Amino acid sequence: MSRKPPAFDLSTFRGRLAAWVQFLFVDHHLLRLFWWNLHQIAPGVWRSNQPGPRRLARYKAMGITSVVTLRADKPIAYTLLEAEACAALGLNFVNLRGVTARRLVEAETILQTIDAMAQVPRPFVFHCKSGADRTGFIAALFLILVEGVPVADAAGQLAARHFHFNRTRSGVLDHIFRVYLRDVEPGGQGFRNWLETGYNPKMIKADFNDWRAGAGRWAD
Repeated sequence: MSRKPPAFDLSTFRGRLAAWVQFLFVDHHLLRLFWWNLHQIAPGVWRSNQPGPRRLARYKAMGITSVVTLRADKPIAYTLLEAEACAALGLNFVNLRGVTARRLVEAETILQTIDAMAQVPRPFVFHCKSGADRTGFIAALFLILVEGVPVADAAGQLAARHFHFNRTRSGVLDHIFRVYLRDVEPGGQGFRNWLETGYNPKMIKADFNDWRAGAGRWAD
């Protein structure tokens, strides 16, 4: 009995068609045809939402040489189409999965992601699906840990202008910076050192729930 071919086999007409249908309609790329959420955050470093092949060509024309995705490294339409387009354009395609939009990860994962991104040759662009939550979080961390931007300023990468809303579940990402600024920075401990020695995802998640509810130490 022959094995069923993968759903998104780009070498076949049916597989390529299925990939584009999934990309355009299920992954909402139709919206991203007109909305790029593209912003430069540092010299040679850009953030955006998920690009399609045509936009990747535009990025290359802008001088961008590498594309970093924060999305899952799976054989699904958006990954396959992006990897294919980057290869055709001669763009370096890097997958740095691990950070999520609604769940805090361990400090090791955060630091590995940022340290790996710091090694990507500039100019580069990085993205998640909408360029709002994961991308905003990584943008803030990159500015703090690589560019040396103050935490209070870098935290602005998580903002409504980028379609990130801090009272949704993804607002737990903001709360890392809120806790640091309130509880840690006044004592002089650096952000990276705090991540390595004092950051506790479970405690921050519980504290975020209190903050969102106006309870606990956040009660009026």
